[in-house]
Amino acid sequence: MQPARRSKGFRRTSTLVDQKVRAVTGQRGFAETRILTHWDDIVGPETAAMCRPVDVKYTRTHVGATLTLLTTGAMAPILKMQEPGIRERVNACYGYNAIGKIRITQTAPTGFAEGQVTFQARPKTQNLSPQEQRANRTKAAVHTSDVQDEGLRAALEHLGANIISKQSR
Repeated sequence: MQPARRSKGFRRTSTLVDQKVRAVTGQRGFAETRILTHWDDIVGPETAAMCRPVDVKYTRTHVGATLTLLTTGAMAPILKMQEPGIRERVNACYGYNAIGKIRITQTAPTGFAEGQVTFQARPKTQNLSPQEQRANRTKAAVHTSDVQDEGLRAALEHLGANIISKQSR
């Protein structure tokens, strides 16, 4: 006698883990897991690079939930200005005005909750060789030769050399 077959053919991987993912995201208040999985598509790649959704808290009156976003300290003012647009896009994902308020939480640029959330830092510019630095300094010195105060002239030369090096890149 053959054992009974449980299903016909292959099953999608998402159906195998769907209930477990719903349980975990439900603990954080995410009724719609699309907010986590498609965050880049919902808010756009520029905003998604600045923040991550962490938590959704519902009020007792069910007027509107609070979405908590995790970001670095430098990006918080930018996100604060974009808050109405972010709320509008997230509510469009839900299909109704589920999110009434957005709370922005600041953290260090790398690592949060044992490294689960990381942000991409801007790539550092490459350092110039000493010869290129001297050449930029002499170009800047030509423009600052009329300045009488030595400290001011040195500061202007340094600033000019930085500007020239950025323009040459």
